[in-house]
Amino acid sequence: MSNTPAFDPARTILSPAYREQLLSSLTKGQDQYDLIVIGAGITGAGVALDAASRGLKILVVEARDIAFGTSRWSSKLAHGGLRYLATGSAGVARRSAIERGKLMDTIAPHLVRALPQVVPLTEANKEAVLQRLGFAAGDALRVAAGTSSSVLPRSRVISAERVKELCPTVRKDVKWGFLNYDGQLIDDARLVTAVIRTAMGYGADVLLGARASVAPGRRDGAKVVTLDIDDRTIDVPTIDVAAAGVVNATGVWAGELENKVTIIPSRGTHLVIDAEKVGNPTGALTVAVPGSPTRFCFILPAQMGHCYLGITDDLATIEDEPSVPEEDITFILDVVNGGLETKLTRDDVIGAFAGLRPLVKFGDGESSAEEEIKTSDLSRDHLILTTDGVVTVTGGKLTEYRLMAEQTVDAMLNDESISTNLTSPASECQTKRIPLVGASYERSPHEAWASTGANAEELPESLVARYGAEARNVLAASIIPNGADRVADLDLTRAEISYAVTHEGARSVDDILDRRTRVGFVAADRAAAEPVAREVFDALP
Repeated sequence: MSNTPAFDPARTILSPAYREQLLSSLTKGQDQYDLIVIGAGITGAGVALDAASRGLKILVVEARDIAFGTSRWSSKLAHGGLRYLATGSAGVARRSAIERGKLMDTIAPHLVRALPQVVPLTEANKEAVLQRLGFAAGDALRVAAGTSSSVLPRSRVISAERVKELCPTVRKDVKWGFLNYDGQLIDDARLVTAVIRTAMGYGADVLLGARASVAPGRRDGAKVVTLDIDDRTIDVPTIDVAAAGVVNATGVWAGELENKVTIIPSRGTHLVIDAEKVGNPTGALTVAVPGSPTRFCFILPAQMGHCYLGITDDLATIEDEPSVPEEDITFILDVVNGGLETKLTRDDVIGAFAGLRPLVKFGDGESSAEEEIKTSDLSRDHLILTTDGVVTVTGGKLTEYRLMAEQTVDAMLNDESISTNLTSPASECQTKRIPLVGASYERSPHEAWASTGANAEELPESLVARYGAEARNVLAASIIPNGADRVADLDLTRAEISYAVTHEGARSVDDILDRRTRVGFVAADRAAAEPVAREVFDALP
């Protein structure tokens, strides 16, 4: 018998009132959960959705905010795994292609689009023909994954004129080019927020601003997690919560809860420039890193009139807010300028961000000196480890989050110390068929996500791109006036800033600007939007 709960759209609202009610319930100590998920990045969000949609009682706890760590610092791509074929990681490549197809076709078609990737054949890139062979292998991966060419077109050879249409500032000596397609997210943090809220629709509870510690052993058959709440307005700053099992989904911080895990953080740096500086490209220009057959830098068209340039792959230290070394900026500019006729300078860089990939070091634990480790050689595979009722999942790729979550919940159910203490039996995994909050109206069975009102054609294109079928609701729910108006000259409505607080759990100006809307990438944009963010908090009851 299936234990799959019904989806409840009304339960997807992560509001201040919801948090207050949840804290009150937890303080009374009346509920025992099947699973407490520590970490609200893409991995923790995925685990919460998988488990909740199987009928389990779930609590997600996060010390800071949704997508606070690595999950907001990616290249915003849903990779099909082509790079991993080149490095011999065929398993990662195949899984990535399958999961990319699910994202684009069913799970989040409103958040993922087909991105043209261009490799020009120039005097500086005569080896481009080798990349064409790689693109052919990518086509084979797409076909094997069952992804239609109507969702993700096949690769092809294109003329020099077409190269320049897609990437206007490419070198003038381009002879022709190769065109490949991959998946691009409108934004990685938007994906995490959608997954979290969809999990809530299936019954998961979510508590932000709660630092968790796990007690050893069991108390009355349950694992006990102590939550240190950052809201000092409540009477009880620490709360003990019981669960059958715990998932450690803390990314690069996984070793703090599981000392058997060794994480080698790899820094991936991106630069932000105005898209006008490179002719407002509609395709991603791919430029090979000199001396490496498998590493590339990209110029990626992005939202809000920007392009992202990246990416580095270097050994790093763990930081809450990873810094961007000046040498990373120099490296990226040097590489991408090799593919441009009009060169970019340091003055063109209006923002920069760096994320830490949680690379797992497999093997016997013995390693060479830290400076000898090459992060580009470390596995992009993920690790799932169960110890004393705590399932640790880390490593892997953003594109594979759903599969990682499925395997994590399966591991939990296979642990008798956890499965024998569940409040109810779990059904089979459902997430291959579950569209996220906001999935396009035509593909989504949850018609309540799309309210009546204005036609999609009458809504700002960028609003629809970020919220899909929820776009009308975003405007209707604004608690500040003139919600449809743009914030300064940004490609952002006032209603989106309001929605971040009333529906998406933002509790500070930083939450809104750095993780819900991403205007924080550029200092001038942040300054323009900050007054509106403060206006929303002032409007709260």
